[in-house]
Parts: sequence; structure tokens; C-alpha cells
Amino acid sequence: MRHDFPMGTPGMVIGLLGGSFDPAHDGHVHITHEALRRFGLTHVWWLVSPGNPLKPNPPAPLERRIARAREEMRHPRVTITGIEAKLGTRYTAETLRTLRHRYPGVRFVWLMGADNLAQFDQWQDWRWIMDNVPVGVLARPGDRISARTSRAARVYAQARLPAGAARLLGRSDAPAWCFVNVPMVSLSSTMLRNRGDWGDKAPGDRRRDAGEPPATP
Repeated sequence: MRHDFPMGTPGMVIGLLGGSFDPAHDGHVHITHEALRRFGLTHVWWLVSPGNPLKPNPPAPLERRIARAREEMRHPRVTITGIEAKLGTRYTAETLRTLRHRYPGVRFVWLMGADNLAQFDQWQDWRWIMDNVPVGVLARPGDRISARTSRAARVYAQARLPAGAARLLGRSDAPAWCFVNVPMVSLSSTMLRNRGDWGDKAPGDRRRDAGEPPATP
């Protein structure tokens, strides 16, 4: 499968939802619809990450995960892409730097769950991400307190937009982030794998739906 670069033109406000999508499901679809509506985005790209073949339990093949994602997410303003495999980027900050260079004039917004904000300070170059790309945080029940008291939330407290101004996020200059409460679908990729709906692959990717491991010292 060719992982061609998606179309992005100056003036677009594109939300980026990264992860293994192993497999994609209704929960991903739900938060994508909410992100489009709440953050004033013109488009969303799903960045289906390539995975690491050296891991003992790698995710399903990239082509299979992309195909499943396209079956699940059917929306004219949402693009499913394996662009990171073509770019050869490993961490979110690398991907964002490359996309900003390749798509001048496009305003990108990084999308993630509140559970990832709770450990965001462990990501590679997390301060660069906050300083250069607006971040939209979608809160799931049970993750809100830890996210709001996280180091990233404290350090960038002055850059936080109130939920009522969420639609301004895509047009705001970084640092800017917004935390919105979104009722979540309880389904998860892990649940689908465990009950046999997606084979017996376990996640071996560098990110878990929208997060990534601690940066290498």
C-alpha cells in the first residue's frame, strides 16, 4: 500500500489523532466527531503509526490497521493516513516538526486523551510540542483529576483556554491548550483484542492510542 501524503492547504485547521489503532473502533470515531465540533477544526487526520517490528508483540500490520480504520471512520473531513511510515518519524515531536515544514500555512492541533496529559511531561520534547502546536485534550471519566493536576497542566496553566472558548483553539497561537469533558464510548482496542474480535495481537507500538513512552534520556 502506498502511504501518500494527505492534502493540506494554507488556512486549514487540522487536528491530528495519533496512535496504533489496533484496531480502530467506535471510541475513536466518537472523539473525532467531538474534536471536529468542539475545537473548530476543518479536518482531522488519523496518524496510524507503523509500529516497531522488533517488539515481541507488535501490532497488526499497518495496511490491515489502516483498512480497518477506513471502514470505521467515514467522514468527508477525516483522513486516515500512515504518513509516519513514509516520514520515518518515531516520536510525536518529530512528526509535528516535519508536518509543519511540509505544510506551511496549515494550522495543526494535536489531539489526545486526558490520560496522556497526565504523563505528557514524559514525552520526547514535550515542551516543544506545547510551545509550537495547540493541544486539544478530550477528557474521559476517571482521567480528569490526574490530568488537571499534571505537571504539563501546571507549567502551562496560563496558556489554557476555557472550555467555552474551545472553538478558538485551532486559530490560537501556541502555547495554547484546551480541556473539554466528553462522554466516552466504553469500547477500547484492548477489549476488542481480548475478546477475539481482532486476533491476538497485543499493542507493541510506540504510542497507546494517543500517547507515547518516556523519552530516552
